[in-house]
Amino acid sequence: MPKQKTKSSAKKRFKLTGSGKIKRKHAFKSHILTKKSKKRKLALTHSGLVHQADVNSIKEQLRLK
Repeated sequence: MPKQKTKSSAKKRFKLTGSGKIKRKHAFKSHILTKKSKKRKLALTHSGLVHQADVNSIKEQLRLK
């Protein structure tokens, strides 16, 4: 039986924390930054956690389920 492959896109975008939660980066931080406030850009710098509604589908893509 062949091994199942993880989705390459998900592999690049998400990381698991020590407690098993899924970490993600914020969007809107790559270009057109001049019109965005310093406060907004700083808030987008910090990584966040994936919403509970999306956890199952991401775990499936990462083959954790």
